[in-house]
Amino acid sequence: MKLVLKEKIVSWFDSFNIYDESGDIYFKVRGKLAWGHKFVIYDAAGNEVGKVRERIIDLMPHFDLYKGGDKVGTISKKITLLKPKFKVDFNGWDVNGDVMAWNYSIHDKTGRETAKVYKKLLRLLETYVIDVADEDDALDAAMVVLAIAAEKCSQQHKEEKREEKAL
Repeated sequence: MKLVLKEKIVSWFDSFNIYDESGDIYFKVRGKLAWGHKFVIYDAAGNEVGKVRERIIDLMPHFDLYKGGDKVGTISKKITLLKPKFKVDFNGWDVNGDVMAWNYSIHDKTGRETAKVYKKLLRLLETYVIDVADEDDALDAAMVVLAIAAEKCSQQHKEEKREEKAL
């Protein structure tokens, strides 16, 4: 199953729609006012199905993942030299990225590829394709992608601040 996560062009906070292969909205993601990134995920009918919330006190980017109001796991960025790697403590998943940090693969504890994620380049707005092997993993994969996109956004913001100070 392929999903396409697209940033909304007009929103006060980070907001996304996630479309299925037919072009219909599969999930709606609304950014909320909070310290750090906070996303609330709704199904196509408008029912809340998940949340991704950034912890702002940790040394490395760290996100808590929720389903139905219950915390189901976390994802945090690992310190690496070249390829980005994330520690995921739910579903037994492992997430690895490419050197440019645009493409990711998600594997379960047996090594089976659960999802493949890639960023569509040369787009005005952030756009990611999430190719999920099992539809039951769609929400979990979407939460992982949102956490990674938020981490990249935070990293980019920090780099911009450093550049401003250097000038």
